[in-house]
Amino acid sequence: MTSLAEALGHDPDAKLLIVTSDDLGVMYATNLAVYSSLRSGIATSAGLMVPGPWAREAAANYRGEDVGVHLTLNAEFDLYRWGPVTRAPSLLDGDGGFPRTLVDLWEHADMDEVRKECRAQIERAIYWGFDVSHLSAHLGAVELRPEFFDVVLALAVDFRLPLRLPGADQQHNTGFPFRQLAAEEGILSPDRLVRVSRGRSAKGALDQLLSDMPPGVTEVVLRPASDSAELRAVMPDWPARVEDCEVGTATVYRTLALRTGLVFTSYRAMRDLQRAG
Repeated sequence: MTSLAEALGHDPDAKLLIVTSDDLGVMYATNLAVYSSLRSGIATSAGLMVPGPWAREAAANYRGEDVGVHLTLNAEFDLYRWGPVTRAPSLLDGDGGFPRTLVDLWEHADMDEVRKECRAQIERAIYWGFDVSHLSAHLGAVELRPEFFDVVLALAVDFRLPLRLPGADQQHNTGFPFRQLAAEEGILSPDRLVRVSRGRSAKGALDQLLSDMPPGVTEVVLRPASDSAELRAVMPDWPARVEDCEVGTATVYRTLALRTGLVFTSYRAMRDLQRAG
């Protein structure tokens, strides 16, 4: 079978890297950092959280970068809340925002409301002028439950968009073959996914990856934010986000990657390949 790297026009043993900056639209500090990483750093893609309080500001400053929709059904912070863009009572907690936890979401969500909400988020991003490049899920909410995955897979098919998914080695944790199901529908995903912000140093994880990345398409996910008093007050994990900002805007990593033979690519390249059949 032709590998994804080959289909993208590279050698079979090529090492392709997507660097995605997530959480665009959550707050001003994330907007600054995400766009900086795209325009002057190492990021090649980004994920927009349409229900985020600062999503409209992100849209106002969009310049055609590779931005996908980071489908959002949770608002995980105690002191900072956001909610659905549609009327969706089952997607609200006692504060009037999205559920804080995945368990709360899974136990109470009505799937018709999930379907309408996710579609509305994509359509709103398009209406705002984003050239949507892919779909992903905030907190990994969709690939862990088959009924949620079915909703997002159908949307990926309808909008002809690639879908971020964990690597095949993670399918045993979910109990259903999400990558196979996506492939059967013609939906492309990177070969492997690395979330460097979850319990690890972004600098250490990226240094290791650059020196030991396997062939194929690897996606690295950052969640950058510029340091500010508001960021520190809202997000308990602010040190990791500030570090992600430093990594995402450091041009030295692009130089190191190119020296080690890595090739930067993006979700837009995958989307164009998928739409070309």
